[in-house]
Amino acid sequence: MARHVARRDPRAHWFLLLLGVLLLLAALTVNALVTGLAGGSGPAGDGHDVAAPGVPKEVTTGGPVLRLDRDEPVSRAMPDRTVALTFDDGPDPRWTPQVLDVLRRHDAKATFFVVGARVNEHPDLVRRILAEGHEIGSHTFTHAHLGAASTWRRDLELSLTRKAIAGVTGREVTLLRPPFSSGPGALTAPEYDALRAAAGTGHVAVLADRDTKDWQRPGVPAIVEAATPQRGRGAVVLMHDGGGDRSETVAALERLLPDLTRQGYRFTTVSDGIDAPSSMVPASLDNRVSGTAMRWTQTGARWAAGAIETLLAVALVLGVARLAVQVVCAQRHVRRVRRPVRGRHAVTEPVSVIVPAYNEAANIAATVRSLVASAYPTLEVIVVDDGSSDGTAEIVERMRLRGVRVIRQANAGKPAALNTGIRAARANLLVLVDGDTVFQRDTVYRLVQGFADPTVGAISGNTKVANRRRLLGRWQHLEYVIGFNLDRRMYDVLECMPTIPGAIGAFRREALLALGGVPADTLAEDTDLTMKVLRAGWRVVYEESAIAWTEAPATLRQLWRQRYRWCYGTMQAMWKHRHALRESGAGGKLGRRGLPYLTVFQIVLPLAAPAVDVYAIYGLFFLPWTTLVLAWVGLLLLQAATAGYALRLDRERLGPLWSLPFQQVVYRQVMYLVVVQSVVTALVGNRLRWHRMVRTGDAAALLGPPADNGLAARR
Repeated sequence: MARHVARRDPRAHWFLLLLGVLLLLAALTVNALVTGLAGGSGPAGDGHDVAAPGVPKEVTTGGPVLRLDRDEPVSRAMPDRTVALTFDDGPDPRWTPQVLDVLRRHDAKATFFVVGARVNEHPDLVRRILAEGHEIGSHTFTHAHLGAASTWRRDLELSLTRKAIAGVTGREVTLLRPPFSSGPGALTAPEYDALRAAAGTGHVAVLADRDTKDWQRPGVPAIVEAATPQRGRGAVVLMHDGGGDRSETVAALERLLPDLTRQGYRFTTVSDGIDAPSSMVPASLDNRVSGTAMRWTQTGARWAAGAIETLLAVALVLGVARLAVQVVCAQRHVRRVRRPVRGRHAVTEPVSVIVPAYNEAANIAATVRSLVASAYPTLEVIVVDDGSSDGTAEIVERMRLRGVRVIRQANAGKPAALNTGIRAARANLLVLVDGDTVFQRDTVYRLVQGFADPTVGAISGNTKVANRRRLLGRWQHLEYVIGFNLDRRMYDVLECMPTIPGAIGAFRREALLALGGVPADTLAEDTDLTMKVLRAGWRVVYEESAIAWTEAPATLRQLWRQRYRWCYGTMQAMWKHRHALRESGAGGKLGRRGLPYLTVFQIVLPLAAPAVDVYAIYGLFFLPWTTLVLAWVGLLLLQAATAGYALRLDRERLGPLWSLPFQQVVYRQVMYLVVVQSVVTALVGNRLRWHRMVRTGDAAALLGPPADNGLAARR
């Protein structure tokens, strides 16, 4: 068809889309690493264990505070009747405030070993801990097992935690409690090596004399007993204020603090307990800025993850609701159109079939022969050759078929060709047909029967894919069947049909003339025209039994070009007819039913589809495989049920359903990338040019040689 001058398609958005996808994947990864963190401690040591290989005996038998940055390890312990309460795995928005409240009531100080990721989530709690005179230490960024982590992972965990605390408090920490640790006697060689490495960056390790195992929730009496030092000795007591239900810990504190206070114990921080300088020093500007940026990044990652999860939930609900509406409307439509209508006379008045053709040599002969062979009493066929260069007009003329006229014109575009045919038509009922389409013998007859209702201005037929032998053809076949047998039935019932396909549609001539013919200011002239007919007050219906076979794109490149034009043209038509939202009657139904439906399911959700693929990639690494498989199989079964139902309505075989799983790769991505390209093209104001599809003649092959199937030309 006509070739419009256009600027080169924009390209920068592909880089931005790829960058956005990578950033989204990174955000999901960050969120996965900092959420769902475990808690707990390791096996308890009593301070008299046999030294593990590689761990000096003076460490396993010494105090819980370890300085390991010297040639010989130095350990310190709490003085008698001095208890350093320590809390791991926080801050937690529920339990940390309760722990702080208990400590404040009893005028007790403690040391909190915080998880860096949770510091970023709850900065106000960290500031409250410091404001109330407590001490803060590092518990790594993601509660990582330092003894099992690689060197780079250990360094990253400690550095990120230090920066997170610096960004929130303006101070840097030196105390370190490794996750899953307990007493010195339980240290393994890898854990000891990890602590030695951490000492090189200024960290002082703090283990425990008394591990309450409160994360196991053994009961309040058991926690109190485990936390109580023996015979007046001092102790570093390990408890938890995060990582799970800490109600027993809070209750145990309420009993432990007054009990030990009566026994002459004092409660202090680790540093004060060993009479050491403050473990927290002013942070460098670099660490404060890095920590703040990291907190914003983590917050953004959490919002992004929440937004995607919300999007997926909304999309799922909309998809199920859409299917429910489609099924209900399809059932209603089937009952209506397949029920015998008494007293209605058959429509047999003359019909003019208009075939706009531009370089359709591969299929035009088959198209014309199928039309001439129609079982319809009075039929004329008008082929409008729109400046073809492949001999399309000559092919039709050499056929010398009765009732067939060829009109030649300079290349002006499909709408102009259609309007030429409309002006030349003799009949009041017009059938518009693409030049690559083949009709069945009864198609024309069945298509025009809806005009028995004088309120009907246009009728959509049922387009089927002819070249469905290959995988790409099967995918398009399923798409066509679902679109025609579910979407168009729904549109018919809701009286908001937005598109009569160019491959097969019937119109009242008076309606077209009143509207000024086929519009030429959008690339989806069929959608634009259908919307104009609706807004003029006519009904537009769907006839399932009027079947036309068309040739679908045979390559991904051709598919891209076709769908790009369709999508862009549809958006043009939607924008052009946006005022239908304020109209009443048929136009109002288009505006308040058809246009929102198109906006949500053909523009908004496809634009969000890349996020679904990103989430799927994320799920491969971070979600349980069972969850991922169940979600994928469930979605696939829903799609298969939808497609199977549509195939059944269309009396088609269910065989092509096997290709559905493969449709999720490549084909689905092409479809949503087409929408992305179309939206960007529209936003930047580019005018898309016509892309002609290369024809292979697969639709013509349905007829066979001219004398086959009783379709010999009438002379």
